Amino acid sequence: MMHTTLRKYFKGDAVIWAVIVLLSIFSLLTVYSATGSLAYRYQGGNTYYYMVNHATRLLIGIIIIYAIHLVPYKFFSRLSQLFLIVSIPLLVITLFFGTSINQASRWLTVPGLGFTIQPSDLAKLALIMYLARVLAQKQDKVDDYKESFLPAIVPVLIVCALIMPANLSTALMLFFVSMLLMFIGRMKLKYLMVFSSIMALILAAFVAVVMLNDLEGRVGTWKHRIESFTNGDKEDNYQVNQAKIAIVRGGIIQLRPGKSMQRNFIPHPYSDFIFAIIIEEYGLAGAVIIIALYLYLLFRAAVMVRKSSRTFPAFAAMGLALLITFQAMINMAVAINLIPVTGQPLPMISWGGSSMLFTCASFGIILSVSRGIKEQTGTSTDNNATIDNEDNL
Repeated sequence: MMHTTLRKYFKGDAVIWAVIVLLSIFSLLTVYSATGSLAYRYQGGNTYYYMVNHATRLLIGIIIIYAIHLVPYKFFSRLSQLFLIVSIPLLVITLFFGTSINQASRWLTVPGLGFTIQPSDLAKLALIMYLARVLAQKQDKVDDYKESFLPAIVPVLIVCALIMPANLSTALMLFFVSMLLMFIGRMKLKYLMVFSSIMALILAAFVAVVMLNDLEGRVGTWKHRIESFTNGDKEDNYQVNQAKIAIVRGGIIQLRPGKSMQRNFIPHPYSDFIFAIIIEEYGLAGAVIIIALYLYLLFRAAVMVRKSSRTFPAFAAMGLALLITFQAMINMAVAINLIPVTGQPLPMISWGGSSMLFTCASFGIILSVSRGIKEQTGTSTDNNATIDNEDNL
């Protein structure tokens, strides 16, 4: 009876709903633990303050997921154009007039409310959706440079270029996911390889200039992070060293939620380094569960691609799942010192505002696609189907 009721109101892929629920549970438990020091420092020891705050955001996010998953996916194709048109001016405004935190102008403060948003979160969602639209419409011209490749790559360059000055890691991640989505969308490999090689050379030259010169501002921050990563024994690699201690304390299997010790020493344990707190409190087993949840999300998106008879929903679901999964992998790679510190939150887990809400919007769109596929076929997303290239969107 309960199962029937849930299936009636919560449509789409049940496995993705389960992934969302499990990530939300981990988020509540870990953010409550990781914000303990903040509570004693700023809230007079009220440890529930930040948990209630985060739980409210999560609840709003779940409502967003539910509302969006009821919207037919075809509407998102046209909305992607509007979102992209809106996000580009917002990125420009943020770049020059945004609220600067840690020498990075990433935020816009909503007048009168004091609430800050990151326009890059909207831009990421808009760009992936727009790319899915372009790829769907150009399936019969994927080998044409002017008709197909240029309309896809120009928005990628504009959005990534506007994000890069304040958030290099997000720009690089978005560029990589966009190129991967274009590859999945059957864009000519020669164009992708040549363009990616040119961008890689430009990036290498930029890094070389940064490392050879004593620069200040945001570029100086990038240089410092690269140096800290390559010289792991330096004292200024403090946050990574504390994260390593948390990982060692976690061992193989633990079950001690709320008993982290390194939360008192790791900077931003509730966002950038929350994965280290998860390992400390739940051990390697907890880390494996988190990784498996994100990878299974990506797998379910791949199943949708195989099942869908339309190209736009297939590309949209795959692109958004790739974006969520790659962001998660970057956050976890930073926590275990595989790459330099980037500041990427762990999707659906880290304490955050606009990042959490736009991640929930992405989940809602993926579920909308899943719901649409089920309604079209009358079966689950585990069956086979071919992709119809004629998307009249």
